Amino acid sequence: MKKGIKVALIYTINILLSSIILFPIFYALMVSLMPASEIFQYPPKIFPKSLYLGNYIEVLKSVPILRFILNSFIVSSVVTVGQIITGSLAAYAFTYYDFKGKNVIFLLFLSTMMIPGEATIIANYLTIRSLNWLDTYQALIIPNLSTALGIFLMRQFFQTIPRDYYEAAAIDGATKFQFFLKVLLPLSRPAIGSLAIYSFLMTWNQYMWPLLVTNTDEMRTVQIGISMLQMAESQSFGLIMAGVVMIIIPSLVAFVVGQKQLIEGLNAGALKG
Repeated sequence: MKKGIKVALIYTINILLSSIILFPIFYALMVSLMPASEIFQYPPKIFPKSLYLGNYIEVLKSVPILRFILNSFIVSSVVTVGQIITGSLAAYAFTYYDFKGKNVIFLLFLSTMMIPGEATIIANYLTIRSLNWLDTYQALIIPNLSTALGIFLMRQFFQTIPRDYYEAAAIDGATKFQFFLKVLLPLSRPAIGSLAIYSFLMTWNQYMWPLLVTNTDEMRTVQIGISMLQMAESQSFGLIMAGVVMIIIPSLVAFVVGQKQLIEGLNAGALKG
């Protein structure tokens, strides 16, 4: 009986907290489906009288939101793949190779996590400009292809995999790269999933760097696009909420699809001991 009460209490708390967290998203969706006459009613309404799609149509006319979404999707996807490749290869070297100064180099990598992005953004901008990459996908993608956090996450997971696997693969005649590709990466799916979701969402939500290196609507990303919509239509709350809903859907889908891998990756170290 006590166990049942405890389970019911946990579920009640989870439902309550989930409702609090999800309510702003739900309310934004409801507002996006209201005409202006309903949005400004008092007392405020939560549910629209009918589904009004005029805000979404107006967003498509006001700014090239679909182009912004496409740009962000391309950049986020490529950056995610790049961080998985660079992070796993570097982590493999730090875990399974012995070379002089390995620990010092790894600590140097970790130390870069303490440097705020604002401290290096001007230097990165000058480098991109000198390469004539302004307003290109290269400017949005290449500076983000590798992160110390990705290397650290993958290295910590690799260290939980028994060394016996590496030695057994060597005895069977597998090369080091074959072991990495056919044994290590399949075992590391939880960590790869966690890194993928983190990288995708962080890149999707970038604002300052895309604002600095892009100049035209053809290369703008969603966060720049929604700020343009806010400045152009500051009083049209339904229009702004429609834009917010449109740009948040891909990130929500990515999180829902990858949440299992994300949770497994966060718990992997504890489970493997």
